[in-house]
Amino acid sequence: MSVSERYREAWESYWRGTSDAPGEAIWDADPSLSAARDVDRLTPHADPSLPILDLGCGNGTQTRYLATRFGRALGVDLSHAAVEHARRADAAGAVAEFRQLSLTDAAAVGELHERIGDANVYMRAVIHQSDAPDRRLVAEAVATLVGHRGRGFVAELTEESKTTLARLAESPGGPPLKLRRVFDHGLRPADAGTTEIPELLVAAGLRILAEGPTALAQTEQWADGSRVELPARWFVVARAPGPGRVIHRGGSAPEHRVT
Repeated sequence: MSVSERYREAWESYWRGTSDAPGEAIWDADPSLSAARDVDRLTPHADPSLPILDLGCGNGTQTRYLATRFGRALGVDLSHAAVEHARRADAAGAVAEFRQLSLTDAAAVGELHERIGDANVYMRAVIHQSDAPDRRLVAEAVATLVGHRGRGFVAELTEESKTTLARLAESPGGPPLKLRRVFDHGLRPADAGTTEIPELLVAAGLRILAEGPTALAQTEQWADGSRVELPARWFVVARAPGPGRVIHRGGSAPEHRVT
């Protein structure tokens, strides 16, 4: 079985074994704790009249929120089972659209761009758990889909998340059920290096307009009842007109870096 087939089947197996109950997936946090905050970081740089694509949409929780902030929202996922979850949650198709798509299939990604034109992109925690040979292709998919007018929001776990996950796995009684299911299906959270993410984005032809630290809220809790949050970093990106990065931090003047 090839690497990509193993990866695809891992996700199919995971989503086939997941119920439609909100929050059963460990990352399926309420949008108020995830997409709502992320969109507030994206919109100062983005044209809200463009559609938004939720890459790696899973069961569509965040996609349905994105549809309230943009005129059209389309969620795509590698897993057919995930897309079926998302469609069941929006059976009338009144809120968002969903379709199966592999971000490593450059031809299919190109066809999607031809069909909908330049779009804004939302991608939360996809690169870090992709197989290493596929990560560059995922970043290139973002570059293709934003085109010249769109903007992308990319959030990825940092290496510090491994420490947090290790602590959670060592909880009394062993890993909590939602984390155990991730491991049991062969998924590998926080597998990409922290510096690898921006390097991949730039190598894919993107420029980083803004970035900063964040934490991805999970649906598990610590023993004291507090929410588990995984250290992460977010990036707002656009297609690069040429070499170099332009980084905005808060209200400071842009910092230009040649890469």
